[in-house]
Amino acid sequence: MNREDVPEWILSLDVESLEFIRKFILNSGSLKEVAKIYGVSYPTVRAKLDKLIKKVELNSKKEDVEFINMIKNLVIDERVSLDVAKVIIEKYKSEKDDK
Repeated sequence: MNREDVPEWILSLDVESLEFIRKFILNSGSLKEVAKIYGVSYPTVRAKLDKLIKKVELNSKKEDVEFINMIKNLVIDERVSLDVAKVIIEKYKSEKDDK
């Protein structure tokens, strides 16, 4: 799989979130087992999963992908530099996470 084929919602996740997903899958989706691994309570792991679900939902919306694609197209058209595009996209994503 090429990087271009990876869905935006996956690319939007930080390393910690991806690691949580990996542990969750390797433990057959058992939050109880994941809680043991992290050494925290079940409600703490449940809250982390709920937060992760919201991140995935927010980054799965079509209009979000369209906005990011528009910024990428501006880079391709050399109307915006790659560095500026990265700043815009990161700011956009951080503001969505705050909502």
